[in-house]
Amino acid sequence: MTNGSLFETASLDRAVHDLKKDLLDEAGPRISTMRNYRFAILTYDPRHEFKLRQRIRSLSDELTALGWHVDSISLLQLLLNRLKSEDPWVLESIIDMEKYLHEQEPELGLNHLKDKLTNYIEGPDGIAKDVVAWIDDFAEKNPNQANHTLIFLGRTGALYPFFRSSALLKHIDGKTQNLPVVVLYPGSRNDLQSLSFMEELEADRDYRPRVYS
Repeated sequence: MTNGSLFETASLDRAVHDLKKDLLDEAGPRISTMRNYRFAILTYDPRHEFKLRQRIRSLSDELTALGWHVDSISLLQLLLNRLKSEDPWVLESIIDMEKYLHEQEPELGLNHLKDKLTNYIEGPDGIAKDVVAWIDDFAEKNPNQANHTLIFLGRTGALYPFFRSSALLKHIDGKTQNLPVVVLYPGSRNDLQSLSFMEELEADRDYRPRVYS
């Protein structure tokens, strides 16, 4: 393992450690500096997806052993559920057109997918709506447990390059029943609140949750 990899793994371990410490604060989870805003973002190197999953699984097991309710929402699965709900011909049409355009020019095929998938992902009626519905259901099944509940939003990298997490957070802001929600963010932190998704997109400063990195 290179020194760079060792540093990045240490950074991931530190971020998870700091998150755990703040979740277990004796006054209740304090993953945000703002009252009634229990959002946080945990960044990690996109190349360390499986290491991230291991760390999150270990943290989830520890919290569960302490009586917490911990669950994860896969944004990829939410998208797949939306696509599966469509008539088969809709998906076949999207795929066939992408193949045709890709043969003409790869960028055309990608732009076609971006145009079509955006309708399923972005906006208040996109994946954000499914996230809110999922959290509402979870809160109803686990009442009066806000101080011992944690929800992870993961598999965000699988939606690249069709998705920006800042847009998702805008649409679920204030709709999470005050449950602690942590977005697992593959990318880099450039300064206090500036994040680059997948270390590919231009850094986005439109974040107000606390960032663990």
